[in-house]
Amino acid sequence: MAAYILRRLLLMIPTLIGIMAISFIIVQFAPGGPVEQVISDLTGQNSGDRLAGTGNDIGFQESGGEEAGKYRGAQGLDPEFIKRLEKQFGFDKSPLERFGKMMWDYARFDFGESFFRNASVVDLILEKMPVSISLGVWILILSYAISIPLGIRKAVSDGSTFDVWTSGIIIVGYAVPGFLFGILLIVLFAGGSFFDWFPLRGLVSDNFSQLTWWQKILDYFWHMTLPLITLLLSAFATTTLLTKNSFIDEIKKQYVVTARAKGLGERQVLYGHVFRNAMLIIIAGFPGAFISAFFTGSLLVEYIFSLDGLGRLGYDAVVKRDYPIVFGTLYIFSLMGLIVGLLSDLVYTWVDPRIDFERRDV
Repeated sequence: MAAYILRRLLLMIPTLIGIMAISFIIVQFAPGGPVEQVISDLTGQNSGDRLAGTGNDIGFQESGGEEAGKYRGAQGLDPEFIKRLEKQFGFDKSPLERFGKMMWDYARFDFGESFFRNASVVDLILEKMPVSISLGVWILILSYAISIPLGIRKAVSDGSTFDVWTSGIIIVGYAVPGFLFGILLIVLFAGGSFFDWFPLRGLVSDNFSQLTWWQKILDYFWHMTLPLITLLLSAFATTTLLTKNSFIDEIKKQYVVTARAKGLGERQVLYGHVFRNAMLIIIAGFPGAFISAFFTGSLLVEYIFSLDGLGRLGYDAVVKRDYPIVFGTLYIFSLMGLIVGLLSDLVYTWVDPRIDFERRDV
């Protein structure tokens, strides 16, 4: 197992480089980079009378040169000013040099500073992390706590009225887009057209620091109720059906028939024999569920409920072309995904010792 772990760790290096290289190449062809963003802001501000007479201070002149011609909307800007912008954002170097420097910095966990937020990427991630952790941890716990028992119950009572009705509810709930359900909850329970029971925005109240410890807990869950319900609607559907199908497949196998023939009770058969084998496929999907719950599944919910988390940070960075945040978060999340994948394999061997990854080609 030690040799397998070492190989997996070594394979993470080219995998990370490949992910970052592909993303970096795509970004090179994407229009509207940070230089264009600054130019757009400047030319937009210059259209007003309040900046009259200040053009030379921010780099305006009568006509642009070759440097200004490289960027859309840069006509009339001083070429030297454009060069300073390029140097500020690192575009005075070739793409290969920029990529090499970025990967060297990231290997030392130096993610630099945001282009537009005047803060380091690590500080911004840590600042937004509480929201994403709050959403991710609770959704992961609640979805697995609901889906696994429900999936087992559906497998045991396959074809019954309970199974049919719950399948219908799950499918309908999964088909409804989460953001639409979130808007519906706001309209019904957050001061829309009906009730005003829950807050509309934020993770905690403005007076959170003045509350007692138990009031802080209640206030926190008061704010989290609607976002969690919105995310939970579709979060447990896939895992429930996957659990059901996995248990049904295992129940039909010969070793289950043999266990029943030996006189074992249904509960002993189900949880003593079937459970361990059926849960392997659930464990296999855990890394994807983990990454999705923490980093990719809450963007729309964050916007709907005005929660300032990692999803919103990443989206704003992409829109604004804040490349240090875009590539820094991509690197961190990709690394975490690879590590969680390795941990998932280790859990495989813990759940079923018959699995030996060292005998397989990596």
